[in-house]
Amino acid sequence: MVKEYNITGVIALQCDVCGREIVGKPHRVIIEGAKLTTCAQCAKLGSAEWKPEPKNLNLSFKMEPLRRLRLKTAKRKSRDLREDITVIENFGLIVRKARQRAGLSQEDLGRKIGEKVSVIRKIEGEKIIPHKRLARKLEHALGVKLLVPLVEPEVPAPFSQTNRGVTLGEIAHLKDSRRRQLQNEGNNS
Repeated sequence: MVKEYNITGVIALQCDVCGREIVGKPHRVIIEGAKLTTCAQCAKLGSAEWKPEPKNLNLSFKMEPLRRLRLKTAKRKSRDLREDITVIENFGLIVRKARQRAGLSQEDLGRKIGEKVSVIRKIEGEKIIPHKRLARKLEHALGVKLLVPLVEPEVPAPFSQTNRGVTLGEIAHLKDSRRRQLQNEGNNS
C-alpha cells in the first residue's frame, strides 16, 4: 500500500518495502507476487513493472443491468394487477370428474402436472384452493375451465337521485331564493 504524506502542499510517496520517502519517480514492481510502489534501490528486488489500473469506472455500464431488472419486475406486477381472476365454485368436483373422464388416477394426474398426490387429493376434496399457476396446469391437463374473471357485484347506490333527501346546499338556495322573493314583494308594494 502506498503511503502519502502532504508536506506543505507537496505529496511525498513512501516506499512499500523500506519505508523511506521516494525521491523522484516511483517504481512499480512485482516482488514475490505483490504489486508494490518502491524507491529506486528497492526496485532492484522486483522482477517486472506494472501499471496502475485507471480509477475512473464507466458507471453507465454497471447501472444498465439494474435498470433492466427494475423494468421486468414492474411489468410482472402490472400483469398481476390486471389478472383479477378467481377459481370457480365446486372446483374439486370438476377436477375429480374430469380426471375420471380422462381415465387418470390421482397419481397419474400428479405426475402429468408435476404435483404431489396429496395436493391433488386436497384439491379434489376442496381442502385447499389451487393458486393460479396450478389451476392453469389442471385446466391444460384436464381440458376444463377453473379460472374465471373476478366480477364484483353491483351494489345499489344508497344516495341515488330518486331516494335522497334535501341537502344543505339546496336548503341554503331555497332560503336565498325565498329571501329574494320577499324582498321583491316588499319593494313592489
